[in-house]
Amino acid sequence: MEDNTNNTITANDAEINREEQSHEPEVSVADRLTEAIAQIREVMPGLALYENEPMSGHCSFKAGGCARALAIPQSVMSLTKICSILKDHELAPYILGNGTNVVFPDAGTPELFVVCTEKLQEIFLLPDGAIYAEAGVPLSKLASFAFENGLAGLEFASGIPGTVGGGVMMNAGAYGGEMKDCIESVVNYYLPEQRLYELNNEQCSFGYRKSLFQSMWGCVILSAVFRLEEGNKDEISAKMKELNERRRNKQPLDMPSAGSAFKRPEGHYAAALIEECGLKGCSVGGAQVSEKHAGFIVNTGDATAQDLYDLMIKVRNTVYEKTKIQLEPEIILLSPEYKLVDYGPKIPRNIVSGSYMTTNEG
Repeated sequence: MEDNTNNTITANDAEINREEQSHEPEVSVADRLTEAIAQIREVMPGLALYENEPMSGHCSFKAGGCARALAIPQSVMSLTKICSILKDHELAPYILGNGTNVVFPDAGTPELFVVCTEKLQEIFLLPDGAIYAEAGVPLSKLASFAFENGLAGLEFASGIPGTVGGGVMMNAGAYGGEMKDCIESVVNYYLPEQRLYELNNEQCSFGYRKSLFQSMWGCVILSAVFRLEEGNKDEISAKMKELNERRRNKQPLDMPSAGSAFKRPEGHYAAALIEECGLKGCSVGGAQVSEKHAGFIVNTGDATAQDLYDLMIKVRNTVYEKTKIQLEPEIILLSPEYKLVDYGPKIPRNIVSGSYMTTNEG
């Protein structure tokens, strides 16, 4: 694999002209997937690869149907090899971390190949004192590792239930801290070119719950380097305990959810708007606006992905009707028709907002 870590990319470099490549493929996506799966099984016999895998067991909301295939590579090299084989079949993977902000449709995604990064767990100190962490490292583990090494700045992340990959992609944050405050650089595998790129903090274009990787098709986040300050371990521990206690007291951590349902609108708080509109406790089927924190939608036991979708639409429409503020979903709800070919998504990724974005989740 050619290493281009000294190169840079921009959103303009990554813009895909769909009109020029809108011709229908001679072989269907379903058939190409079948061929790709067979080839991956042949050349990667030790890979954990599951066909028609129920995704409810891989997502924190505990709902949703099956993906056509789910692969769980043990290393970054295995992940890039999967990507290369899919590329040969004019396909691309959907990258999943802990599945803490995504829900698959009840009917499943019969034309989607999912790659889970949960085994990409390498984390260590670099000689200059920075932390290197692979995409599958849970943010809680990253924060604990920083604490163990007397490094301050990631305390806010200790209770966020996502991974480094998803956290970087959406610039995860809580209690005044954000990933962008700690990231020095990010290595990603750019699918259209099958190359590695390393971007510094500025090149990642971080903003509130967004980054370059959301607006640019084809970036698979592999790892990140975190630059932190030396701190007092007792103070770091105390802050982590304080923030986690606040989470336990305010958030419905005892029930399945996909985290905050909506992003914070500028100048407002989504939870406050939802509560002011009388929606706290509102439910559709087994999905309910949490009675503990209106910013969360929880699974009361038998919720379906359709229940979640219907409730999010109801909340979004009601808040807009009463306040003229349009809530932007933070939870990703995939469509049964969602598929990834090698030049990008063929339909919008998020059926709530109709948004195209990129690949790393949670």
